[in-house]
Amino acid sequence: MFTDPIADMLTRIRNGLAARKDSVSVPYSKLKHSLANVLSQEGYIGSVQTTGDTAASKAIVLKLKYVDGDGIINGIKRVSKPGQRIYSNVDEIPKSNGGVGITILSTPKGLMTDRQARKQKSGGEVICQVW
Repeated sequence: MFTDPIADMLTRIRNGLAARKDSVSVPYSKLKHSLANVLSQEGYIGSVQTTGDTAASKAIVLKLKYVDGDGIINGIKRVSKPGQRIYSNVDEIPKSNGGVGITILSTPKGLMTDRQARKQKSGGEVICQVW
């Protein structure tokens, strides 16, 4: 049982990139699957596949991306934690690494990047930052 499954997923991605793995596997949840899809749409990871049929054996396999041997993701940071939730209005959404990366938010309209949230004028919980 994990206290923070999102942080576990981000750590598996970070460790997979450091070890130059082709892919990493994380236990399945709807939130993690949505987060993986946002990372894939933004070009930070390759394909996202779901494996297993039962709830206990279901997993998400993330294909990692590299350029010249270095991972596309230079840094990935969990912002809102179970012990301290961080919420943001549309006017106060933080920019990741000076605007170079993305901030992923959980809004009433689903998980989205900071740019999409500003466009749709929707704030929410700041999940993580990727650069």
